[in-house]
Amino acid sequence: MTDPVISATSAVLAHVPGLARHGSKPGRELPRDPELEQRFLGALRTFEQAVAYPPHQAYLGVTHPRELPERPWVSAAGDGAERFAGAGELMPEEEFLGLMAAVDEFDLIALDAAHAEAAGVALARHPLAERFDLERLAEAGVDAEEAAAESGALPLYLGADRLVGAMRGAHEADEALAARVLLENLATKASAALALGRLLEDHQIDPQSIDYVLGAGEEAIGDRYQRGGGNLAKAVAAVAGLTEASGADVKNFCAAPIPALVMAGSLVASGVFERVAVVAGGSVPKLGMKFEGHLKNDLPVLEDVLGGAAMLVEAAGDGRSPRIRLDSVARHRVAAGSSNQRIIEALVVEPLERLGVGMLGVDDYATELHNPEITEPQGSGDVPKRNYKTIAALAVRNGEIAREDIDEFVRRRGMPGFAPTQGHIASALCYLPHAHARLTSGEARRVQLIAKGSLFLGRMSELSDGMSVLLEQSD
Repeated sequence: MTDPVISATSAVLAHVPGLARHGSKPGRELPRDPELEQRFLGALRTFEQAVAYPPHQAYLGVTHPRELPERPWVSAAGDGAERFAGAGELMPEEEFLGLMAAVDEFDLIALDAAHAEAAGVALARHPLAERFDLERLAEAGVDAEEAAAESGALPLYLGADRLVGAMRGAHEADEALAARVLLENLATKASAALALGRLLEDHQIDPQSIDYVLGAGEEAIGDRYQRGGGNLAKAVAAVAGLTEASGADVKNFCAAPIPALVMAGSLVASGVFERVAVVAGGSVPKLGMKFEGHLKNDLPVLEDVLGGAAMLVEAAGDGRSPRIRLDSVARHRVAAGSSNQRIIEALVVEPLERLGVGMLGVDDYATELHNPEITEPQGSGDVPKRNYKTIAALAVRNGEIAREDIDEFVRRRGMPGFAPTQGHIASALCYLPHAHARLTSGEARRVQLIAKGSLFLGRMSELSDGMSVLLEQSD
């Protein structure tokens, strides 16, 4: 069996400060405290600040995370930072709200005439303009105040205070079709479609050549009878013009992208499909999740972006595309337990020992790459550093490095966290543009992607889960 390859990747961000108030945490806390709401709105970043933020440039693939400047990043100048760069782009909110309207097939989002026109003009100049249904935008003009006053509607703002429209619900009694949930779903669809569109455009991929799409986002699309029924993947395929494709979604909390990648590779390796795309859009509920810690530490609201990513898996590439080592796949067994050490043993050490590859044989370990500048102020600590210390400690236990070499191991084979706290995006998926670049250029020989998921969040199990896979330079 020939190992499948990852032939192309993309990474996108959408700066959405106006949507940040609709994140799960701000949506609960801000209405209770008008003073807190004003502080929150006053701490929103400008688009220019978001583009210049070094972790965002690392996310787009412009800067490798090991090349990030010393913290604090929030005050870094970001000289020369560009919107269109690396593996994708960072889209401003005006355009993203327009993109949401362009992919809305059910008249869910209502934008005022002035905003719809401005967004339409901006999107008409976008490199993916021909892939957007801008006619929907032209028909979207309404009175913003009237739309926001509709029963069950959710007001939409541009930035802190400009009311530009509303999100409508689709059923007055079905909470799964409430405006807030539909906003989450539509934003995920738009950001995933942007990522897939960039993948196609930037790598000159024929949309008709893709057979199947796997979605790996955190959304729970459905209605009262089909909670979380899903298949955003096929909806995104339709937006991107993949007329010969079908699709399905993979759900595994934050860990989903790596199982989706393994499934894509398996479908290709088995000959079921020749080309499979994996896509993931952003998560509105995660916006502003840790805003209280940011405000307490005089930081801006840093969780103001939606992440998106896409990759193409196929049987044969250009001879340089990294191989997906399906024989390296590791899973977190039920019997493995939920301690962080046991999870790392199961996902990192065991597959390498099975392959006869030492821990020093992996150039980059990518796992839970949450930006610590976001997580530390709220007391969550530096998640990547904690994981890398555990990996290094296991390398000591295996006799591959000395205890005094732990910091060097972390520095050379780990990296600072740089992803927004969109769990599935941070869980190794964000590193794919870097992994692809380093493996195709020969800078790295092997990269291990490690995803972890918190199944206990669903209150159905006390278990955690996870999966890992090794990417390897083509011979």
